[in-house]
Amino acid sequence: MNLLFIKSALKKTVSLGFIILNLSTIVGGADLYGKFTLARLKYSGGGDWYSNPSSLPNLLNFVAEAAPLDVYREEVRVSIMDKQLFSYPYLYLNGHGNIRFSDDEVLRLRKYLQAGGFLHADDNYGMDLSFRREMKRVFPNNELVELPFNHPIYHCFYDFPNGLPKIHEHDGKPAQGLGIFYQSRLVVFYTYQCDLGDGWEDPEVHHDPPEKHLAALKMGTNIIIYSLIQ
Repeated sequence: MNLLFIKSALKKTVSLGFIILNLSTIVGGADLYGKFTLARLKYSGGGDWYSNPSSLPNLLNFVAEAAPLDVYREEVRVSIMDKQLFSYPYLYLNGHGNIRFSDDEVLRLRKYLQAGGFLHADDNYGMDLSFRREMKRVFPNNELVELPFNHPIYHCFYDFPNGLPKIHEHDGKPAQGLGIFYQSRLVVFYTYQCDLGDGWEDPEVHHDPPEKHLAALKMGTNIIIYSLIQ
């Protein structure tokens, strides 16, 4: 499946400020399920890629109810070398520990992103150094840069005038939204010092106040929508 063709078709559905997304009518569907499907990326190195188990189902349910997007509500898990990788337009990666890609995985992830795929990496406190190292292998000539607060990812559906919401403290640093661009397209979005995944989890897990839980879900919705219409 040609991911860039899907993205091109989606752009044509944006009119008069309203986003009308029905992936089941576009080239037979956006993925294996005929709906937008978010795939959690499995990786080696020892990090807990499976962390925050309630986060993605909660986010997908929220997006399905809040946005005009046909969503497959169950979490899908995929490895870089899986043959189904190119069936999913959106990959989500998080964890607390080390990330390590093989040489073959580096090449295939680069190919996926250059072909129209999108990676959202969400630091769950502890993966920062290894993630930056591996991204330098995937795109050695493309730097992670901070997105300004007026970037459309913060305004495409919900309005975040101050950028990413700060869900958990971590080191007390401000939340940052960092990106890698390929041919002017945002292919990697890295939410750092933010902890969106914790914010998406069932409220009783981290006991976050309702306003933070809602802000995290809204920001997650923006990222998904922006990845499809950019």
